[in-house]
Order: sequence, then structure tokens, then C-alpha cells
Amino acid sequence: MSLFTALAHWLGKRPQPIPEKLWRDTLGRYPFLGALDDEEKSRLKTLCEAFLAEKEFSGAGHLQLNDKICVAIAAQACLPILELGLTAYRDWVGIVVYPDEFIVKRSDMDEDGIVHEYDDLLSGEAWEGGPLLISWRDAKMASADYNVVIHEFAHKLDMLNGAADGLPALPADWRAKDWWRDFTPAYEDFCRRVDAGEDTWMDPYASEAPEEFFAVSTEVFFGAPHQLHASYPALYRLLARYYRQDPLTRRGQGNAPGPTKFAV
Repeated sequence: MSLFTALAHWLGKRPQPIPEKLWRDTLGRYPFLGALDDEEKSRLKTLCEAFLAEKEFSGAGHLQLNDKICVAIAAQACLPILELGLTAYRDWVGIVVYPDEFIVKRSDMDEDGIVHEYDDLLSGEAWEGGPLLISWRDAKMASADYNVVIHEFAHKLDMLNGAADGLPALPADWRAKDWWRDFTPAYEDFCRRVDAGEDTWMDPYASEAPEEFFAVSTEVFFGAPHQLHASYPALYRLLARYYRQDPLTRRGQGNAPGPTKFAV
């Protein structure tokens, strides 16, 4: 029985302390978390404890949840909001964890009005106003350029001001046109390179739509900041301003060589 899926409910959703060994093991498992300084790690832990008290985890596909799973997902999910605060994940509570990739039923209507139903195999999905679905197998696979947890939680940030479109809710002193000024050229350049068949270091899936480019860019902003900065410096600065973090300055992050394939 997971402490964070049982005790939090019984005790009125009061944050429970994450055991120190579990926290150290979690940080050691993911280098992008281990790169944080001691003060950031302490604040991340406190934020995770509040996150675990507020959100409701449930297992699907016969997955038995435990503290290791819940804390690993919480730590990755809370990294993007380390400076934004937990209110950035407001208005929803559910996190459904599958053991592996899972199938979601889809239906589309073609131009002739015929409805086509199909199965979509996913590693994660964020529902507007609803739960977030995650494959634990993929969450464990988090690396410099792949992080399904950060990806899906970036979608939740994007949805905070409506349907996901690549434009998250901005502070009052930001204008949408300022966001698009730096975001759009990077997105269009990346799409052009994918369409041309170039071997990009960033997941080509980012070219599917602006919202996917935002989510994938967020993955690599935290996991491979040196590569994102070398390829799209204006986009890197935009995300650094939005997240109020500069991963390039963290130990072991800024000097990694990384196979940068293109630059603008």
C-alpha cells in the first residue's frame, strides 16, 4: 500500500514527508534532478509532498502503485513548476498510471460524414479538465531527450488557459505576440527540417503541432538544455523566462557535449 495513495486521504490530505532514502534514490535515478543544487532539491521535495497530497494517483492495467512510483512521477512533474508553484497544476486531480503503453479508443469523422473508430497506443496523455495518464515503463525511461512525465505535464500547463495550442498561461506582463515571436520561428524551422527528412536530435513528433513542439521542447529544456540552447537559443531563453529556471547553469548540465545536429 502506497503511503501517498492511502494515508493522504485518511489524514485529510495533509502533506506527508517523503522518506529521505526514497528521495535520495529518486534524485539519483534521474540526472536532471540530481543536477539541482541543495536548495533547489529541498524546495522540490517540499513541493512534491504538497503535490502528492493534492493529487490522486490510481493504478490501471493491474499496476500496483507504491511510493517509488508515486514519488518518481511527482518529482519529474514538479520540476517544471519549481518556480511557478503548485497552482500551475490547479483544477484537476487525477493521475492514472499504467504499467506500460496503453490503448485509448478514438473516433474520427471523415469529409463524407463517416465515423472511423480506431485504437491509439500511447505512453501518456493529458485530458483538458480531466486526469493525466502515464505509462510507468516510459516514466522510468526518462533521459536527456525523452521524458513522458514532463511532456504530459507541459500539456497541462498549456491547457491552463484553454485547449492546448503551444501557448501556456502567461504572466500579466507578457503579451501573446511576444511568446509567438520567439516560439514560431523555431517551430517552423524544426518542421521544415523534419519535412526535409533531416536527422534531428529532438523527437520529430514535435513537428506534429505547436502544442507538441512546446511539450517536447520542455522535455529537452530540462533534460538536454545545452542541445536546445545550441539549436534554438531564442526558444531556450523564452522557456527559461517562462519556467524561471536556467538548467544550463546547473552542475553537469551546461557542459555536456551532446550531438547537436542543427542550429539557427
